[in-house]
Amino acid sequence: MAELTELTIHEAAGLLKSGEVSSVDLTQAHLDRIAEVDGTIRAYLTVTTDEALEAARAADARRASGEDHPLLGIPLAYKDVLCTEGVETTCGSRILKGYRPPYSATAIERLAQHGAVMLGKTNMDEFAMGSSTENSAYQITRNPWDTERVPGGSSGGSSAAVAARMALGALGTDTGGSIRQPASLSGVVGIKPSYGRVSRYGLVAFGSSLDQIGPFTRSVADAALLLNTMVGHDERDSTSMSLPVVDFTADLTEDIKGLRIGVPDEYFIEGIEPDVERTIREAIDKLGEMGAEVKPVSLPHTDSALPVYYLVAPAEASANLARFDGVRYGPRIEGDEMWETYRQTKGAGFGPEVKRRIMLGTYALSAGYFDAYYLKAQKVRTLIKQDFDRAFEEVDVIAGPVSPTTAFKIGERVDDPLQMYLSDVFTLAVNLAGICGISVPCGFDGKGLPIGLQFIGPAFGEDRILHAAHAYEQTTTWHTQAPSFDLVS
Repeated sequence: MAELTELTIHEAAGLLKSGEVSSVDLTQAHLDRIAEVDGTIRAYLTVTTDEALEAARAADARRASGEDHPLLGIPLAYKDVLCTEGVETTCGSRILKGYRPPYSATAIERLAQHGAVMLGKTNMDEFAMGSSTENSAYQITRNPWDTERVPGGSSGGSSAAVAARMALGALGTDTGGSIRQPASLSGVVGIKPSYGRVSRYGLVAFGSSLDQIGPFTRSVADAALLLNTMVGHDERDSTSMSLPVVDFTADLTEDIKGLRIGVPDEYFIEGIEPDVERTIREAIDKLGEMGAEVKPVSLPHTDSALPVYYLVAPAEASANLARFDGVRYGPRIEGDEMWETYRQTKGAGFGPEVKRRIMLGTYALSAGYFDAYYLKAQKVRTLIKQDFDRAFEEVDVIAGPVSPTTAFKIGERVDDPLQMYLSDVFTLAVNLAGICGISVPCGFDGKGLPIGLQFIGPAFGEDRILHAAHAYEQTTTWHTQAPSFDLVS
């Protein structure tokens, strides 16, 4: 039943509700698809075949008893940075190999309560540090549109799984662009919610003031549906906001007449690929044709976002990753004394990019440098947030590119960290400001590689960006196109 893997979540939910297919049928179709193509794409680190079929049977029984929910029986994939009770959670790192959490992340728990089926855990850059999914300790994930290229990162396993029809939807995390950038490079929809909108409980922390969990899907309406289930206050997460739970699917119309859309000149810079700039400008022109009021806005501190991020995020990573010492979980390499055990365990367990960022962060926090680097970065972070605050007094949403390039070749940037970091130059500021953003497919470059259009909204303005993205999506066919690739063993 290969055609079942081509459905959107809304379409699959309709078939499940009508009884035309069962969750077991739908889940088995995706497990078969994983078996067929993941040897090439390598999106999954763990496939939970038995657990998925058991959950599918339970979903079918719940539906037979009269229960109904759009996600009941829908097969999804989860980034391996999210804790899953009893299922290995490695964060793409050797230091957590074999770790099976005793609890699940709140976001996953809520999806499971409504009957979603977990297909498995997806590959990622180690501890979410990377823009290509090449920093995984286990494997490199390939882009389904061109298997010689990266799918983006750090949530590349999740974006590739959705693009390659190995899941109807997936969860990722976004610390500096790690949902939106792989969504753009993989040709799917990806949303980074506002900080505090989705509970971070059960998310293994990289940057505690930056991380957010969000969905990948093949339509904006599907992303809204998953977000509906994931949001809401969680007393186990002190950063979770106590906000009314709204239905994000309620305002998904094609009418954007009068919507004020800001376009920042700072997002069209030297280094952006000509095909990307052309495609984004054509998409913005389309929004104007649809009745939106398109106007320029200024975000003057945009060029400071990258250096600020690479002081704040590594500093937080330095503190968060100190806990991985081989004492409570993960592999342990014994030394002659405690400090030698720590040194050997961390030395063998962490990969080069994680070590690089820990050293950057530790340096920025050290005595004599704290004020000059970390404290100054936090002050500039405030200026970045104020730029957005002023812009949203004039416009409802901001539109621009997600990434300055399309998917680059595997190995092309691994020896040039700065070039890799520049992949997120248009996404970092959103995390620093704590606001929301979404990537929606808007075209292809001359090589046939997908390009994403980014909509940015104010804090807790997810309804605005979903509305704008859905309206744009419904007037185009980019989101309906699927990759084709040769299977290799």
